[in-house]
Amino acid sequence: MAGLLEHKVAIVTGAGQGIGLAIAERFVAEGARVVLADVNAEQVSEAARQFGEAAIGVACNVMKLEEQEQMVAKAVEHFGRLDILVNNAGVTRDGYIGKMTEDAFDAVVGVSLKGAWAGTKAVSGLFREQKSGCIVNMSSLSGKIGNPGQTNYSAAKAGMIGLTKASAKEFGSANVRVNAVMPGLVRSAMTLAMKSEIFAAKEAEVPLGRAGEPSEIAGAVLFLCSDLASYVNGAVIEVTGGRGI
Repeated sequence: MAGLLEHKVAIVTGAGQGIGLAIAERFVAEGARVVLADVNAEQVSEAARQFGEAAIGVACNVMKLEEQEQMVAKAVEHFGRLDILVNNAGVTRDGYIGKMTEDAFDAVVGVSLKGAWAGTKAVSGLFREQKSGCIVNMSSLSGKIGNPGQTNYSAAKAGMIGLTKASAKEFGSANVRVNAVMPGLVRSAMTLAMKSEIFAAKEAEVPLGRAGEPSEIAGAVLFLCSDLASYVNGAVIEVTGGRGI
């Protein structure tokens, strides 16, 4: 039985670990070939190695449009085509606004929001020309409810919703779909770095009573990138266990 992404080629940014790596793993399992991208060259090369010929690792600073354009060209050169872009790369630089530095704000908004914009721009010409393509932006529940100490992160992730909806309207006539996934509390290196009591307090807010797993976010991304979601465009899928409703 063919996988949901058989013969498709995808780029996943921030794929050296965590949710990005889980997405790449699920894509490969469903028949796709994947370009794993991350600013950490060594880490992403090691991550891609486990998938054999189905994947390559590429070092990329997503804030630099030129590097994203080069990555798109490399994907087409290596695999012969490109069908999917997952803008997953993100960082946190937490701090209350009175103490947050300008550099901390710029870094978080730059990687998540500008990075997603640059990735979308980098694939736009190709996707329009071939009249097909799928883009998924990784937002966050923080962009919906706001988190104290995360004005930068919450602003970036809220901005990705606007980017998603505007892009969906721009590219729809070219048969290119743009959607977003909004994870809640998910077990990852980023969240597990929290103080245990803070993590426990956030977990207690989840109606399902537990944090999510990266694989559960990957499942939602897979759906959006497959033909099962052929009429889903400009949508934001919350994968939060019910937190924030």
